[in-house]
Amino acid sequence: MKQDHVTRTLAELGNETRLAIFRLLVKSGRDGMTIGEIGRRLEVPPSTLGFHLRGLVGVGLVTQQKQGRSVFCFAELDVLTSVLHSLEAECCSDQMSDEICGDAA
Repeated sequence: MKQDHVTRTLAELGNETRLAIFRLLVKSGRDGMTIGEIGRRLEVPPSTLGFHLRGLVGVGLVTQQKQGRSVFCFAELDVLTSVLHSLEAECCSDQMSDEICGDAA
């Protein structure tokens, strides 16, 4: 995974509102949640919510699907998992032994 994608993805989750949106979508599972419901649950105004969702969609953490008049949002856990695995893969890579990391290296 490219370094810039890792940093952008982590930066998106480093914002309290975006992290709350992502966590809410994770809890909603495969059913996802409409933009309106996200706004109501988190008490975020539509324009602010749109700004935060654009960031999450931009790095692939959230996908959106139009169903009728509603836009549903879904958490993409595989993107987050990929970022975390890229960090984990470097565990102890500069160490001469596995004493600190155990089996992680």
